[in-house]
Amino acid sequence: MIADALVPFIAVGLAELGDKTQLSILLLASKTSRHLPLLAGICLAFLIVDGAAIAAGSWITSVVPPAVLKAVSGLVFIFFGVLTLLRRPEESGGTKSGQNPLLSGFMLIFLAEWGDKTQITAALFATRYNPWLVLAGTMASLAMLSAMAIYIGRLLSEKINRSLITRAAGLLFILIGLASFAL
Repeated sequence: MIADALVPFIAVGLAELGDKTQLSILLLASKTSRHLPLLAGICLAFLIVDGAAIAAGSWITSVVPPAVLKAVSGLVFIFFGVLTLLRRPEESGGTKSGQNPLLSGFMLIFLAEWGDKTQITAALFATRYNPWLVLAGTMASLAMLSAMAIYIGRLLSEKINRSLITRAAGLLFILIGLASFAL
C-alpha cells in the first residue's frame, strides 16, 4: 500500500526534476511577488491534468496522437514567450507585476502538461496501483518540486535585473516551444 504512493512520488519526481515545466515555474516565480497564488494555480492544473490521466489510464494518448499533444504544448510555450516579450514593464518603478499568478500558473501547466511524460507515467501507475494513492504520490511530488522552483525563482528575482529576467524568460519559453517540434 505504501508503494502505491511512494513509487509514483519517486518516479514522477525524478522525471520532472529539471524538466521544462520546472524551468517555466521558476521563470514565472521570478516575475511575481505573489507566490502562493502561483503555487495554487500550478497545483490545481496538475491535479486536473494528472487526475484526468490517472482516471482515464492511458486513454488520452490512445485517442489523441502524442504528436498532436506535443505540438499543442509547443504552441503554448511559444504563446507564453511572445506574451512575455510583448508585455510592457510596469510604470511603478521596479515592483513586480505578476498580474494574475494563479491564472498564469494554471494556464501554463494545464495547457502544456497534456501528454507529458509525468502525466503518462502517472496514468500507467494507475493501471497497476491504487489510483487514489498514485494521485496522492504524484501530487505530493509535483507540489514539492513546484514549491522548490518558485523559491529558486524568487531568489533569482532578488539578485537579477527584472527586465533581463523577463526577456530571458520570453526567449526561453519560445525556445522550449520550438524545441518541442524538433524532438
